[in-house]
Amino acid sequence: MGLKSWWRRSRSATEQPAYVVPPAPTEQDIRAALNQVAAMLTENNAPPVVVSRVQRIARTINQTLPRLSQLGLGSEESYSVVATATDYLPEALQSYLRLPRDWADTRPIDGPKTALLVLIEALELLGVTMDQILDAANRADAQALIAHSRFLDAKFGHSSSGGPDLTLGTP
Repeated sequence: MGLKSWWRRSRSATEQPAYVVPPAPTEQDIRAALNQVAAMLTENNAPPVVVSRVQRIARTINQTLPRLSQLGLGSEESYSVVATATDYLPEALQSYLRLPRDWADTRPIDGPKTALLVLIEALELLGVTMDQILDAANRADAQALIAHSRFLDAKFGHSSSGGPDLTLGTP
């Protein structure tokens, strides 16, 4: 064994393998996660009060997805939308659905709250948060509309009647 072979072996032993970062979930991945959540509700015959809240959250996420880039792909809001669809929502439901239904709906687990009430509170929080994020995404377009309207007003002005001044002046 020569110095060169020793050098190669010692270098390869100390080199760390490259860490591969998984790709960010796509819009299709997020929709697939929401479909799995819907299937989970159906398979486990979840209470209507849970189903309605989950449907509201899913609807809001679906409305937000096309506007996610307006929030900034690396923003906290974008992350929250993705995490809610792929992690927070499924985990909350799985935790609840693993419990026996009668026990989960009648036995207090957190002070006077049953597992059902704890889940409902969590779903309400997720729903309100997703609504706020959708509002933020829509506000960007609303602000652009206001800015454009003000530009047009400054560019073309208004007559005393409230409409644009279309008089041509004296011939």
